[in-house]
Amino acid sequence: MTAQEPSAKEYLSVELNGQLQRFLWRSENGSEFPTKVLCIDDTCTADQALKLARSGTALVWSSDFQNARLLLQAMSRRLDKRGRTRDPSNQLQPQNSLAPAFEAYRENQKNRAQILGKLLIAIDCDHKIRLKRAPNVVDACEQAYGVTQDAYVISLRELHGVISAFEWRKKGVAINLTASGLAPFKLTPHFGVFSPIRGEYLKLVADCPLPKALELESTAFDIGTGTGILALILAKRGVKRIIATDQSARAVLCASANVLGLGLVEKIEVMQTNLFPQLQNPTNPQPCKAALIVCNPPWLPSPASDALDSAVFDPASQMLKGFLNALRAHLTPKGEGWLVMSDFAEHLGLRPREQFMQWIDAAGLEVLGKLDTRAEHKKASDASDPFFSARSKELTSLWRLGAKGEH
Repeated sequence: MTAQEPSAKEYLSVELNGQLQRFLWRSENGSEFPTKVLCIDDTCTADQALKLARSGTALVWSSDFQNARLLLQAMSRRLDKRGRTRDPSNQLQPQNSLAPAFEAYRENQKNRAQILGKLLIAIDCDHKIRLKRAPNVVDACEQAYGVTQDAYVISLRELHGVISAFEWRKKGVAINLTASGLAPFKLTPHFGVFSPIRGEYLKLVADCPLPKALELESTAFDIGTGTGILALILAKRGVKRIIATDQSARAVLCASANVLGLGLVEKIEVMQTNLFPQLQNPTNPQPCKAALIVCNPPWLPSPASDALDSAVFDPASQMLKGFLNALRAHLTPKGEGWLVMSDFAEHLGLRPREQFMQWIDAAGLEVLGKLDTRAEHKKASDASDPFFSARSKELTSLWRLGAKGEH
């Protein structure tokens, strides 16, 4: 199976343009296969579409493509108008109400996405949309889904994401760390892989002094590499050998492409695995070790609703705890683990600092030092954001961790 193929194929039968047609069901966010399907056109109003979508009916659009975009916008406006009167995040008061309000806000956003995701677009097996005024999405969809033998349907919202990802991939993301002594470079995010648009955590990895243990063992690991950005920064800082891991096939393809594009294949190996790299010889009981292990895990201990969300949301802090619990066994003597995280979850009341410190201690680790920087994203300075009281206090930190008693 390639990164672009659905893990399990399901098909919809839709009467479209007077003919019963069969379409592969695609949903990157894992939306449930619809049991009710209706073909609609310009005669369907936004209120009617919302009522049908709320009932669980998938709506396959059969008319002018640009009118489908207008319908989606109208449905979105109606949902937002109704949501403003019900969203508990709009009435935040005491600090201890932030956690339940945030979870309620997330649930509201999830429900909103599920409803809007019911508006579907049919696409032929050659990735062409046979609707009036439809854009050319062949290259964008081929990059996201690869070669397919089936016509398929996806939500219009997902199609917008595919097109946006394609444009970002063509343009690239500029990484400017000249203040840290690194030459500027570009990397290309792929569809379904989180783009490193928050630069503050990159500066921390570029500025933190490299551990002396690298002089004896010149290997580093980048756990959960995504686009490969942290591995690339370490390579540009002079680390001789880096193994970058990710459990997502899309991320592995993305990181590999960036490593190749920047001419760093001699330094960086990209591997698909969960957390730490696996030994080539499974009979050898010794774990792979490195003098430096970096990890930028998802920051919020809440369920993820789609593939991109998994870069931000870590249900029950599973990845964070998995990294901490296994870190000591994978460090060489006096090696360091760099854990890069925002403290936004603490300000929301989702994960107390005391609990985080207990996890570090229980894993046989100690804090060797910490670099902090203020969050620079737009929401951190947007007083109209419902969680501004938490966002305005947010710090992103690089925690230097080592095995207890070694340093």
